[in-house]
Amino acid sequence: MNHAQRLRQTIEDEIVDGGLRPGDRLDECQLAARFGVSRTPIREALLQLAVTGLIEIKPRRGAVVSTPEPARLVEMFETMAELEAACGRLAARRLTDEHHRALAAALDACRTAAADGDMEAYYAENAVFHAVIYRASGNGFLCEQALTLSRRLAPFRRIQLRARNRLRQSLAEHEGVVAAILAGDEATAGERLRAHVLVQGDRFAELIRSLPGGSAAGRASVASTL
Repeated sequence: MNHAQRLRQTIEDEIVDGGLRPGDRLDECQLAARFGVSRTPIREALLQLAVTGLIEIKPRRGAVVSTPEPARLVEMFETMAELEAACGRLAARRLTDEHHRALAAALDACRTAAADGDMEAYYAENAVFHAVIYRASGNGFLCEQALTLSRRLAPFRRIQLRARNRLRQSLAEHEGVVAAILAGDEATAGERLRAHVLVQGDRFAELIRSLPGGSAAGRASVASTL
């Protein structure tokens, strides 16, 4: 990778990991001083991130971490749910011994983080858990697409975990997904993953309230999209 690509990866990781949150401004001068570079590679890195949708470059405001409109978020989560459902169905059909072990280990790690009440650890293990299912699908292209959209939605999936009792509920859903995959039940594995990822009703309203500008107008927009 060239310098701009390395900077892009670093900034992207900070967005995905929650160090930079939706609505945060990315000042070119501050970033250049922080990384000890000129503004040119910073500008190139930000332009690359804008292509992925993780940031937006706005007139007079510069670059900010993206906060999609509610209707757009609905569409993104719907697409993610369908990709995950497809991965789950294929994993139930094609599960290998290697992926079986990886899935069991990922679920155990989620259990440990949930038992400790450690949201940050659970978030990291949750990402591993889903990535294992993508790989277990045995479809490389599907895995790539799921990983790409998962990273795009990562800031918003992280916010969801802050909801009361969501950690415990998420773990129970993980256990149900694993049970269906191990049983070779393609339909149930797909449906459980779709329900696990899809954000509807109160869950989506809470997500919107947690975002910058999550006001009454935002909640009204939510209502019109569901």
